[in-house]
Amino acid sequence: MKKFTEYAHFDLSDINKTMLKQWNEKDLFHKSISTREGAPAFVFFEGPPSANGMPGIHHVMARTIKDTFCRYKTMQGFQVKRKAGWDTHGLPVELGVEKALGITKEDIGKKITVDEYNNACRADVMKYTKEWEDLTTQMGYWVDMENPYITYDNKYIETLWYLLKQLYNKNLLYKGYTIQPYSPAAGTGLSTHELNQPGCYRDVKDTTCTAQFKIKDAKFGNNAYFLAWTTTPWTLPSNTALCVGPKITYNIVKADNPYTGTPCTYILAKDLVASYFGEKKIATFKIIGECSGNDLVGLEYEQLIPWVNPGNGAFRVIAGDFVTTEDGTGIVHIAPTFGADDAFVAKKAGVPGLIMLTKKGETRPMVDMTGKFFLLEDLDEAFVQASVDTEKYQEFAGRFVKNAYDPTLTDQDETLDVAICMMLKQQGLAFKIEKHTHNYPHCWRTDKPVLYYPLDSWFIKTTACREEMMELNQTINWKPESTGTGRFGKWLENLNDWNLSRSRYWGTPLPIWRTEDSSEEICIGSIEELIAEIEKSIAAGFMTENPYKNFEVGNYSKENYDPKNIDLHRPYVDDIMLVSATGKPMKRELDLIDVWFDSGAMPYAQLHYPFENKDAIRTADFISEGVDQTRGWFFTLHAIHTMIENQVAFKNVISNGLVLDKNGNKMSKRLGNAVDPFSTIEQYGSDPLRWYMMTNASPWDNLKFDIEGVEEVRRKFFGTLYNTYSFFALYANIDKFEYSETDIPLTERPEIDRWILSLLNTLIKEVTEHYENYEPTRAGRAISDFVGENLSNWYVRLNRKRFWGGTMDADKLSAYQTLYTCLETVSKLMAPIAPFFADQLFLDLNAVTGKDKSESVHIAKFPTYDITAIDMHLEACMQLAQQATSMILALRKKANKKVRQPLQKAIIPASDKKTLEELLYMAELIKAEVNLKELEVVSTETSTVKLIKRIKPNFKTLGKKYGKQMKEIAATLDEFTQEQIQTVETKGDITLPLPSGEVTIELDDVEIATEDMPGWLVANEGTLTIALDITVTEELRQEGIARELINRIQNLRKSNGYEITDKIAIRIEKHDEINAAIETFNAYISSQVLATSLVLVEQLAEATELDFEDFVVKIVISKSK
Repeated sequence: MKKFTEYAHFDLSDINKTMLKQWNEKDLFHKSISTREGAPAFVFFEGPPSANGMPGIHHVMARTIKDTFCRYKTMQGFQVKRKAGWDTHGLPVELGVEKALGITKEDIGKKITVDEYNNACRADVMKYTKEWEDLTTQMGYWVDMENPYITYDNKYIETLWYLLKQLYNKNLLYKGYTIQPYSPAAGTGLSTHELNQPGCYRDVKDTTCTAQFKIKDAKFGNNAYFLAWTTTPWTLPSNTALCVGPKITYNIVKADNPYTGTPCTYILAKDLVASYFGEKKIATFKIIGECSGNDLVGLEYEQLIPWVNPGNGAFRVIAGDFVTTEDGTGIVHIAPTFGADDAFVAKKAGVPGLIMLTKKGETRPMVDMTGKFFLLEDLDEAFVQASVDTEKYQEFAGRFVKNAYDPTLTDQDETLDVAICMMLKQQGLAFKIEKHTHNYPHCWRTDKPVLYYPLDSWFIKTTACREEMMELNQTINWKPESTGTGRFGKWLENLNDWNLSRSRYWGTPLPIWRTEDSSEEICIGSIEELIAEIEKSIAAGFMTENPYKNFEVGNYSKENYDPKNIDLHRPYVDDIMLVSATGKPMKRELDLIDVWFDSGAMPYAQLHYPFENKDAIRTADFISEGVDQTRGWFFTLHAIHTMIENQVAFKNVISNGLVLDKNGNKMSKRLGNAVDPFSTIEQYGSDPLRWYMMTNASPWDNLKFDIEGVEEVRRKFFGTLYNTYSFFALYANIDKFEYSETDIPLTERPEIDRWILSLLNTLIKEVTEHYENYEPTRAGRAISDFVGENLSNWYVRLNRKRFWGGTMDADKLSAYQTLYTCLETVSKLMAPIAPFFADQLFLDLNAVTGKDKSESVHIAKFPTYDITAIDMHLEACMQLAQQATSMILALRKKANKKVRQPLQKAIIPASDKKTLEELLYMAELIKAEVNLKELEVVSTETSTVKLIKRIKPNFKTLGKKYGKQMKEIAATLDEFTQEQIQTVETKGDITLPLPSGEVTIELDDVEIATEDMPGWLVANEGTLTIALDITVTEELRQEGIARELINRIQNLRKSNGYEITDKIAIRIEKHDEINAAIETFNAYISSQVLATSLVLVEQLAEATELDFEDFVVKIVISKSK
């Protein structure tokens, strides 16, 4: 006969390895797809990670979420294809390579060729592929890693070009010269969604300056100044205007300069005078006049730092509606080359920006692309001679505007801000210098501050589709909803155009070629189109040969798209010169595109759409990534899909939170608090790690990861389930149970079986709803509660005797069939979250019974609930019984009375008729479970024991409702009669006519407790009250000793290695404390431990000693002959 597998020890790590080996041998992942051929598709998109870094514990979290729903939908009968992907372009790769090679961006093309650099990037980006694949396998994440989409692949890039051509044709692609976020450390501009990644904006303490700009108009006196405040003093040399609010009122103030003592006249906003003058500031001052902002417009002032002459039209006051009096002076320093608002208001007023001319003939601001003031030798000589005061500028030339950009400086070194402030202070042009904490953006990849810098860039006009994006977003099921309406929704409401350009080398080239005068251009949308244009260029004499002559148009084989035939990266595409419609040469715009466009286009590019797979579904049913992707991958998916097809890219999305250490700190190797996923899986197995991550907190909440929590899950949930299966297997093998018999009809099964099966079907219903609603935490917790509280701790414990000994009658068969059904169903319900143990449990059960022929639980059918099996009345009764049992056991513990010690009586006064009937229905079960001789369930009115209850306010709830009336309420409650307290318990509320006005008190607004009585202990929980008689008579004491002896003897049987069917003989040394108990309960004890004899003897040699706390029992047991 077949036997259920019995295990010598419980090791989830071993189970991990065993099941992985089986899955690999059976090719189960691919079978989970092939067996669903022809079934409805459930479309899942995998967000591509970058393999140039090691995977961490947070990736286990993210991938568990994805795997859970893909496995669930497969079991639901859907075909779930899931393709892995690699994000291979962009800053993370380039910066890593530059660090490894010991170079900077400026060295590319000088110390190393672009070709060599890109080859290094191509190799580096896949550096940790094996580690990623190993983690993916070990944690049980089923995804196709054999055929991943790779963003550097030529097919992938061709689709990107196709999409860009579609945007170009829709007039959604344009070039503009604007002030943009720029990262000197990365050497490229950034998009607004990159700037809004979590943690990019952070508080920094910088040196700020309120500078004095000398007014030229003599009517204000010889020493009159505008006061303007800035948090970036390094921009002051680029000042070309001051901006006032036209409707703001300004004061003219006489006071001494706080540093030099020189008498001066100052102009600043009236509302901000108190911030600079008065008590604890400059005490001696006099307001001598008042004017509006409009009165100041047009006034000229002297250049504050006269290093470079910006030309005509500079150094005058202009008007701007954005000026406020929230801080500063109400006068804004304008440097048009370093701020979008500055550039806009200056251009409107005809004020030039301060522009330098480089030796290459490029126009640039005073700061170069590395973040430092231009060196004189890098500037055009004629420009320097005509416009630069070299003696003054030379001292600061080459200084980095932020210490973070200079590899030779630290935070402790003097900053350029401080140096400029000190210079102004010495010149008598600084009014106030102080440290100020403000929020400043940092580069998401270098962690260094960004600048706002004028750049020529290509943009996607996302603002043209803002309304469509917002409308479509409302159809997406966001988990949590607040992310969709808040972080993502608000982002869409305030959307800016997407800065697509990146001034880098390794990435997808922008497929736009332009004439030198920018009068003509072409956007290429396919390789076929590019080759056709190359042929035209060859004919025009601009190119001599086609570099892609070995590529065969229309051949979509991997071989044909190999880089040896065609490479769409730099520098190869840079060498291609095309011909315009009028016969002019056209060069490619050197920009790469934002790497987020790469990943956001994956619904199309992973399919090589539209060149292949034209009919494939391009909208996902489900995606999931970290919260940092809200304005990254989630946004770019949504934006591209909206602009291309006016459809959503995804229907359901989980935005998972961060994985922090147990103290709530961010994990990092530097802090030594990072958790290695590989060693964790090796020690515990993947299942408890996955289960812990899914059930400890909702996926969208930050998880405070504690390894003790993983151990607790291993022990409490998996250990309990393992022990339940082991119990079943042990007795099923003894009784040769194979589930070959016909199912006993539900109506003919004992009540306890019908209860657990009702609860099981309710569980199926709840778990299915939770999975369907993308609530894995609720699903996992429901399964855990069922296994721990109901199946193991209640059903199996109450029914052990049904499995012990005796013949296989209907009652015993029902017990086996019921427990088997519960175990198999649980294996299926838990499979999406805990795939390894679930599959082993499923296979161990069906290896004997063959009830489910599926090769694995993961291609089995997910359970469906039977509404006819659900008995809500029975569930409610049992729930009440469990509650009552728990309360009585708690009272026993309080009185230090072990459960094996029988007690005489408990009284439960039921608060209503329904509770009374349910408790009476379960009275015998409760009595047996808590070892009581009597259980008196009565109505409150007929109780023989009159319980005294006390009521007091719940200040947490009442305080919010009736704060001012709390004293009156407390005093009134203190006078409540027992009848009034009962009214609150039964009705759920009561109205109090107070002098200050009528209030309604609900049950949650009060705390009701029952007083203990002599010889009794009382407990309250909700509306349930129980009184327990804790007096132990001699007869009860003897029975308690007998029960304790049974337990100790059973333990000795186990430690001696006896089989559960072995008969034994028992000898016990006489002791006054136990003699009477053994004599009275001899037959009972013998029947429970399978003893053929139980005798008391005067003395025992070489006996086992049993410690009964107050005395010691000596005993010898042996097998009966």
